[in-house]
Amino acid sequence: MRKGFFMKASSPFNSIDGKFMKRALELAVKAIGRTSPNPLVGCVIVKDNQVIGEGYHHKAGTPHAEVHALAIAGNQARGATAYVTLEPCSHFGRTPPCADALIGAGIKRVVVAMKDPNPLVAGRGIDRLREAGITVDVGLLFQEASVINEVFIKVITSGLPFVVYKTAMTLDGKIATETGDSRWVSQAESRHYVHQLRDRYDVILVGSETVIHDNPALTCRLPEGRDPIRLIVDGQLRIPEKAQVLSASEHSLCIIATTQAASPDKVELLGHLKQVEVWQYDTPRHVPLEKLFSDLVRRGWTSVLLEGGGGLAGTLLKEQCVDKIEFFIAPKFVGGNGPSPLSGLHIQHMADALELHDLQIDMNSGDLRVTGYLSNVRGQRSEVGDQGLEPEVRTETL
Repeated sequence: MRKGFFMKASSPFNSIDGKFMKRALELAVKAIGRTSPNPLVGCVIVKDNQVIGEGYHHKAGTPHAEVHALAIAGNQARGATAYVTLEPCSHFGRTPPCADALIGAGIKRVVVAMKDPNPLVAGRGIDRLREAGITVDVGLLFQEASVINEVFIKVITSGLPFVVYKTAMTLDGKIATETGDSRWVSQAESRHYVHQLRDRYDVILVGSETVIHDNPALTCRLPEGRDPIRLIVDGQLRIPEKAQVLSASEHSLCIIATTQAASPDKVELLGHLKQVEVWQYDTPRHVPLEKLFSDLVRRGWTSVLLEGGGGLAGTLLKEQCVDKIEFFIAPKFVGGNGPSPLSGLHIQHMADALELHDLQIDMNSGDLRVTGYLSNVRGQRSEVGDQGLEPEVRTETL
């Protein structure tokens, strides 16, 4: 059978549709890490099989993808087809409804990759387009579209951020030697990729043990990169007042989540530092992690990169707060009693072991990089169908 893009006989899509929707997806990911709390969206406008306008959503509060594409297309948009990676919005937010913009431009057909899970939209944009006489076909490259917006889907369906646990360990499962030395477990190329992750995710999260023992900066070292919000979980406020993380970035906040066990004097001292916020929870010793994550979302931060340590990671996994893992396994042994990346997770029976799905394995960096999603996580992608987001027409690719 010839390789390439094909659709089922009942599908309204053809190979040309697939080509232009793939382009819209390529455009959408250009803004990865920059649109929170909004989704990633790309739009391509086509007439007579030629692109006459394209665009993507750059940042929350700025014009949406459809508006950028329509501005380029101009009057040529009348009678054209628009390919959009996410259902056009139908409500007034910080910008006007995109569904109305497409209608006003005289678009004849709209191809949508997936419905918008946002309750403010949730099919209303599609309905408005159809009521205006526009042909709307939904579901082209649905899976691809849902993956690029996995952060948005998790947040909008659960109220919690999308959490990725990244760690580097030796082949015998150690993140450091028994003396505490961890520089460097992984290869230089793997470490470069980690800075790409820091650039993409809103928040980087560590526990107080990591700060005390490693004194990290937790910044992004890419030339054009953006420093994430630095978040330290420190129930007893043990981190040193001169810790590097407190002053490592002039452009992003450092948040310390603590409890009533913290010294009032230290809370006041750290709270007066520039670019530092202390979030003190009304609990005796342990920071309520789900409440902490909800508070992040309320501030508009929707994605979290967890970088350590093993105690905090184990707790978050146990509480089903981690969605995805990025493990770098170096071809090294150190033996001994070095720390584990999951020291806080204690499972007694193999039948209860946490399972991963959608695994990807890569060795291009010199380390074995394993990526996967946690099963049974609140708001995970497999629950998308329960939220009414399944495509109207399923598509297939070879």
